[in-house]
Amino acid sequence: MRDTPAATRFLRTTGQHATIEPDAFTDGGFVLSIGGAEQSHVNLAEPADIFYEYLRRIGHVVDLAAPWGEPITALHLGAGALTLARYIQATRPGSVQYAVELERELLDFVLQQLPLPDGTELHPLIGDARAALAELPPELSFDVVILDIFSGPEAPEHLACTEFYREAAAKLTARGVLVVNVGDEPGLTLVRSQVAALRRAMTDVAACAETGMFSGRYPGNIILAGTQGPWPEVWTAALTARGPHPAKVLSGVALDALSD
Repeated sequence: MRDTPAATRFLRTTGQHATIEPDAFTDGGFVLSIGGAEQSHVNLAEPADIFYEYLRRIGHVVDLAAPWGEPITALHLGAGALTLARYIQATRPGSVQYAVELERELLDFVLQQLPLPDGTELHPLIGDARAALAELPPELSFDVVILDIFSGPEAPEHLACTEFYREAAAKLTARGVLVVNVGDEPGLTLVRSQVAALRRAMTDVAACAETGMFSGRYPGNIILAGTQGPWPEVWTAALTARGPHPAKVLSGVALDALSD
């Protein structure tokens, strides 16, 4: 695997090149880079093994969304290398998944170079996340909706808002959870705005990250999870215990400090 040459594809929407190359440190692992920046990591040999910390935290939220091993319906807004789609298939065989990606060439490239595990039911959709959400069949609903698009001040305004979160929440099942990855800079300006926006759209919200991220002194990722009922405190204990460590979960009054 490590001797496999890198593959490259030009992405017309952004004018950048996407590259998939073997991970020098993981047997069966591959790294997707766009414009020279690493975007995703996939372990074809062990799809349940997630390399990036923030994606592992999202995976742990998905673990709690339904009884262990039970198939779910999942919507991925921002596909990347489909790391989480592979994780869901590995841990919840028989799940039905949809993935929305703005870059047509990227999704084709990933599926060609890094085939999905046998049995995966994934429906790829090309286009803007909000537009694609509106075009989904009205009878279709999801146990988890995962938004993984934001990165600092460049977050698209039409997605980083309460109105979009309400539209996404309307596609959830009764037990459904809306999960948002927010990549931010020191000061956490975007995180604060998204906590406030998500709180206006969902019954309850929690934030999960490496403990030091909540100091606001470092760039990094904070995972927001919106629920349609009160945030289960047993989830706080489970997410803190599962890590990656050191892990911290804020909800309720403790989350107020991160809200505008």
